[in-house]
Amino acid sequence: MKKSELKIGLFGIGLETYWEQFSGLKLRLENYLSEVENKISAIHASVINVGLIDNVDKAFSAGKKFRTEDVDIIFLYVTTYALSSTVLPVVQRAKVPVIILNLSPEASIDYESFNGMNDRTKMTAEWLAFCSACPVPEIANVFNRTGIAFHEITGMLQEEECWKEIEEWIDAANVMKIMQNNRLGCMGHYYSGMLDIYTDFTTQYKYFGGHIELIEVEELSSLRKEVSATEMKNRFDLFYQIFDVQQDCAQEEMKKAAITSVALDKLAAKYKLGSLAYYYKGTGNPENEETISSIILGNSLLTATGIPVAGEYEIKNAQAMKIMDSFGAGGSFTEYYAMDYNDDIVLMGHDGPGHIAIAEGKTKVRPLKVYHGKVGKGVSVEMSVKKGDVTLLSVVDKNDGTLLLLVAEATSVDGPILQIGNTNSRYKFSIGAKKFVNEWNSHGPAHHCAIGIGHITSKIEKLGKLLNMKVVKVC
Repeated sequence: MKKSELKIGLFGIGLETYWEQFSGLKLRLENYLSEVENKISAIHASVINVGLIDNVDKAFSAGKKFRTEDVDIIFLYVTTYALSSTVLPVVQRAKVPVIILNLSPEASIDYESFNGMNDRTKMTAEWLAFCSACPVPEIANVFNRTGIAFHEITGMLQEEECWKEIEEWIDAANVMKIMQNNRLGCMGHYYSGMLDIYTDFTTQYKYFGGHIELIEVEELSSLRKEVSATEMKNRFDLFYQIFDVQQDCAQEEMKKAAITSVALDKLAAKYKLGSLAYYYKGTGNPENEETISSIILGNSLLTATGIPVAGEYEIKNAQAMKIMDSFGAGGSFTEYYAMDYNDDIVLMGHDGPGHIAIAEGKTKVRPLKVYHGKVGKGVSVEMSVKKGDVTLLSVVDKNDGTLLLLVAEATSVDGPILQIGNTNSRYKFSIGAKKFVNEWNSHGPAHHCAIGIGHITSKIEKLGKLLNMKVVKVC
């Protein structure tokens, strides 16, 4: 889903009685609203502005417009005092989150100039242009009592910090929209005995929406038979352009991987997949085993192009990876690999596909004689996440049936990694390696998580509020 599909609703509020009493006030407030629209449109183009709502009739009309336009989030710009009865109908039918913009036109009233007007009508008009904070408690009270989710930004119209927060709400709403429309493929079955990763599909639907498609490995095996020699050759050549293929990689294994990669693209297109979780134990079917043993390079390409793939049928982590990727941060499949107490870092990574778009340098392809704990052998990827700020995200199943977003911020640092044909990196945490591990584990996540570049906890926290999910930050 492209960002342009997100629809933002916008309206300002006022009290119709004021306009005849205070000349020029309405136009001034409408100009402020236009300024807000322009600034939001610069962040995201699709804005439905229903104008300054100042009576009940306009409120009902605006509410109908928002519902007809199917807006995903509403920004309520509080320009001056307004009755809550003219605000509630606008948002009540839309049933989407509301962000209250309590933004004053300037840092303060110019008291000396204000008190020197010698015209109390003009003075009152000037005050009303600054009294955006006045009706917010009334609006919040009514929203709470009527079950409407809302969040507030308080500050100044030109304040950079406020607009940074608005942009993060828009980013979070975009990711919410992506997840609500995402199609997650689940191919194969769980890794037997890995109890922590098991999850309830309906719970995933409850929080994220979207669609989960159950896919047989045999279908991918069948698609491999339809791959032409030209398609295989083109993908084979692409591998050598994108990856740093090591000289000891057998050409035959690279060709198998190319065939599977093309077949994966066809599978993803057929089901319109936005993410994928997979695992296959195998019972001796040679076609299926060849399919799965040659899947890593193709899945790495999918992951790098907006269709994150999680191994070991880790559905929760496929969701976490999709969230991270939708924020533009990447989202690579990872777990603890080892502790380095000398350097106070945690080495983290995973076998199977990696997010090569957030790799430090070119991702290496290495041959493996055995996939540890899995059927088959073949070629695999080895990479480290780019050096610098990173964020960890885990979707956690709680024992009360709810889902939790668990996050931590760290730094990907230089140093030796394990050259075993897996993704792995060195991460340093502000609270130290020991405390991070203890704190992270205390919340009971599965042993997998998603790693993305940048510190984006504030965006994930906003996403959690939009999805009605608790967010816990470890560091």
